Amino acid sequence: MPTAIAILAHPDDAEFLCAGTLVRLKKEHGWTIHVATMTPGDCGSVEYPPDEIARIRRAEGAAAAAAIGATYHCAEERDLRVIYNEVALEKVTRLINAVGAQVVFTHSPDDYHLDHEQTSKIVRAASFAAPIPNFLHGRHLHPPLDHIPHLYYCDPLEGNDAFGKPIVPAFRIDISPVIGDKARMLECHASQRNWLKKHHGVDNLVGEMRDWGAAQGKPAGVAFAEGFRQHLGHSYPKTNILRELLGTV
Repeated sequence: MPTAIAILAHPDDAEFLCAGTLVRLKKEHGWTIHVATMTPGDCGSVEYPPDEIARIRRAEGAAAAAAIGATYHCAEERDLRVIYNEVALEKVTRLINAVGAQVVFTHSPDDYHLDHEQTSKIVRAASFAAPIPNFLHGRHLHPPLDHIPHLYYCDPLEGNDAFGKPIVPAFRIDISPVIGDKARMLECHASQRNWLKKHHGVDNLVGEMRDWGAAQGKPAGVAFAEGFRQHLGHSYPKTNILRELLGTV
């Protein structure tokens, strides 16, 4: 069965940025879906110490994935300490091989948060490394992929780079029919309300998600959409499998 994995920095990132597309792949085409985070969100609280909020947020991530019949994974790096290095690269490469991903989603290379940008670099490199037998020579836990998977970058948060310059998606996926599923996934991240209100000035994560989805849908003439760019560098797949399966707007 075809498999897609979203590898984002923190619990709730995938639910905010690409969950609608994941739901459509599963509902309409029967794909196996995995959601992974680089960290367990250990800094995301004003109420709990790191170990406790990490435990809570792992459980929330697992519940959100389970809400659509997906599987959650955590690479167990730490908030504000996500760095492109050998250990992180090996973890993500092993994960991509373990699930046998044909499609990989990650953060925009330019974003507001360095954890997002570093995650993007790690996932890009891991997607390239996943089919290379010599990368983990003699230390494979799962067979290398047959080929580099399709790699897609989600919109950066609020659609801008770190300087406020808009990053326009190359295409959009209509998620209007599954916006309720996406909202239910995001609602699983209940611990984030107090944290986001204090640190980000956001008091309604689901409302913000719906507003952003509506903003992306408006130029395409649909109620809600998610925007993406495909990595098209040398040796990466050039066909747009999302367009082939889901259509684009």
